[in-house]
Amino acid sequence: MSWGIELWDQFDNLEKHTQWGIDILEKYIKFVKERAEIELSYAKQLRNLSKKYQPKKNSKEEEEYKYTSCQAFLSTLNEMNDYAGQHEVISENMTSQITLDLARYVQELKQERKSNFHDGRKAQQHIETCWKQLESSKRRFERDCKEADRAQQYFEKMDADINVTKADVEKARQQAQIRHQMAEDSKADYSNTLQKFNQEQHEYYHTHIPGIFQKIQEMEERRVLRLGESMRTYAEVDRQVIPIVGKCLDGIVKAAESIDQKSDSQLVIEAYKSGFEPPGDIEFEDYTQPMKRTVSENSLSNSRGDGKPELKFGGKSKGKLWPFIKKNKPPPPPPASASPSTVPNGPQSPKQQKEPLSHRFNEFMTSKPKIHCFRSLKRGLSLKLGSTPEDFSNLPPEQRRKKLQQKVDELNKEIQKEMDQRDAITKMKDVYLKNPQMGDPASLDHKLTEVSQNIDKLRLEVQKFEAWLAEVEGRLPARNEQVRRQSGMYDGQPPPTVNTCAQDRESPDGSYTEEQSQESEVKVLATDFDDEFDDEEPLPAIGTCKALYTFEGQNEGTISVAEGETLYVIEEDKGDGWTRIRRNEDEEGYVPTSYVEVYLDKNAKGAKTYI
Repeated sequence: MSWGIELWDQFDNLEKHTQWGIDILEKYIKFVKERAEIELSYAKQLRNLSKKYQPKKNSKEEEEYKYTSCQAFLSTLNEMNDYAGQHEVISENMTSQITLDLARYVQELKQERKSNFHDGRKAQQHIETCWKQLESSKRRFERDCKEADRAQQYFEKMDADINVTKADVEKARQQAQIRHQMAEDSKADYSNTLQKFNQEQHEYYHTHIPGIFQKIQEMEERRVLRLGESMRTYAEVDRQVIPIVGKCLDGIVKAAESIDQKSDSQLVIEAYKSGFEPPGDIEFEDYTQPMKRTVSENSLSNSRGDGKPELKFGGKSKGKLWPFIKKNKPPPPPPASASPSTVPNGPQSPKQQKEPLSHRFNEFMTSKPKIHCFRSLKRGLSLKLGSTPEDFSNLPPEQRRKKLQQKVDELNKEIQKEMDQRDAITKMKDVYLKNPQMGDPASLDHKLTEVSQNIDKLRLEVQKFEAWLAEVEGRLPARNEQVRRQSGMYDGQPPPTVNTCAQDRESPDGSYTEEQSQESEVKVLATDFDDEFDDEEPLPAIGTCKALYTFEGQNEGTISVAEGETLYVIEEDKGDGWTRIRRNEDEEGYVPTSYVEVYLDKNAKGAKTYI
């Protein structure tokens, strides 16, 4: 099978076919180029997607990734990033191994095609020239033969005519001989030209053209083979990344299998466990007995008295009156515009029949002057405007212990780094002492002193946080007895010789509680209350609220608010329809719950007071 033999007369068609083959190759190059661009764009989008959902540094999201489900999601994002990298590899390999390679080959192919068809056209022009020479020689031979034949006939006519002179006959004979000789010469020239043309033609159709067409055939076959190799490379480029892509997918599956719901549940416990115990049961209160000022043996203060001595906390010798007694809180007047309080089921006054237990205790405790203990928690100072105290006293015991332990570990790591640096400087100083030409040992004294001072400072910090940690760990076991007393009932132990409060208590949500004292305790003047109340700390804010309506606080214990005003919430609604709020350190009181929209802080513990 040879184009030179089978297609000896299809020069023009072969020229068109080879040009079409080059066009097909360029079309395939364009296809691969667009595919590489798609892969690159896809990889870029995958990377952007992975980056978009990566946790931001130093943000709350980083804390969420301690859960196994979030860690699995983070692993998925990382695997997707690697997966995107494989698509970039596909794009790069297709560009280098196919697009650029084929583009160079197309240029070489065009040059080779141009050279082959140039040789073919040159051979065509040569054979056409030989053919023209043959035609010219043939016409000349034909013309000379005709001339010789006419000269011969004229000589014979003159020779037969008796009236013609001998000289004319001789002249005609010579002319005929000359024409005959010219015809013979033309015949010989024509014969030589024909023989030469046949030889050229034979070489053209059996040597030159087959050789040129064979080169064109080989060129075309190489083009087809190269296209097939490029298609194979196209598939191999994808196949080469399949193992790595498979590893990426296996990594995602492994991350999914690593999710442990029990571990996540335990982490939730560790993150939010306060260390307190639930409050105990509230005992039945018999209102059929007249409420007396003196606390009897059957009162609430002795409801759980089991004879066990309770811990005494150090405090001032004088009791303190509760500064914000809720007295006669009236039901809120209906606002000008429609509001939730206009319905019959609006917030009720604490003076109505169904009152919460805390409000009935308020009336009971304020009927006569009483002595009370009021101990502010240490955490109260640190909760102003959401600031975090250094000792984490705003947190529950368990959470505080974890934070302190974490702080101690961080400081120990910093101390270790400083000690390593000190050791390195000391070794360098020894080297300088042994080899003075390498440096001055005295130049390191300042740095060594600075590092030692840093270590001393860090150790002091560690001692401080370890002391707080020891305090928290020492108090945790003792809390069980305290928590059992946080159910809202009050243990009335009668210390016969102590004139201070029975005990201060801390509720599980970080609030302040009081214990009812005996009637026989020492009475305190108003001036004493004022002097000691100035030293107390305000209740911590547990959230904020926005006033939906204007409220005129005309009764004792209430506070006026304007519509749209933002204030701090220091005590939630106890079920009586009133919320305790604060405007600043000196202004606080109660407003109807339906008049405000409350936003509680997730991390803050409710500041509740059981009165």
